Amino acid sequence: MTKQKRALLAVEALKKEYPGAVCSLQYTDPLQLLIATRLSAQCTDARVNLVTPALFARFPTLEDFCQGTEEEISGLIRSCGFYKIKSKDILAACRMIRDEFGGRVPDTIEDLTRLPGVGRKTANLIIGDIYHKPAVVTDTHFIRITGRLGLTGSTAPQKVETDLRALLPPEESNDFCHRTVLHGRAVCTARKAHCEKCCMAGFCPTAEGQ
Repeated sequence: MTKQKRALLAVEALKKEYPGAVCSLQYTDPLQLLIATRLSAQCTDARVNLVTPALFARFPTLEDFCQGTEEEISGLIRSCGFYKIKSKDILAACRMIRDEFGGRVPDTIEDLTRLPGVGRKTANLIIGDIYHKPAVVTDTHFIRITGRLGLTGSTAPQKVETDLRALLPPEESNDFCHRTVLHGRAVCTARKAHCEKCCMAGFCPTAEGQ
């Protein structure tokens, strides 16, 4: 079986298993998703979702963030970990969005990755979920599962992104990433691949019994 065929089978299997998959971070506008994603580094989405309501209530707009201080932001995000560097990045990114992008969160990976604290994973999430462009979000679950499926031989995020962009239908790529994360949390975990529960066991080359 070719990688292309296996990728298409995976898309359909996960679509059936997780039909309503969406980003687990809670947000109401592009800036909030950008900030929530920055907070999620080395932190669970569940923890971020506990922190952001108070943060976004205190800073409801881009300009409110721009007028804020690292110290005040830090105090509201402390439980997310690495709060000092995260608060510095959030403030600097907001000011860059105001000063260089006319107050609008950029819609290309190239521009997004110019923002402090924003890497390709975050940039892909923004262009996929906000701007509905083809995106491949290479979080740890995605890297692990696509490797087990034999769709990539790398664990380097940008190489995995390149490999999967070549295999996935562009219109399916973003949803596939969200579904893969859900599957990685529920079934194909880092500790053990529960192949007896896996909707892709029939074509996964590393599944038990294959």
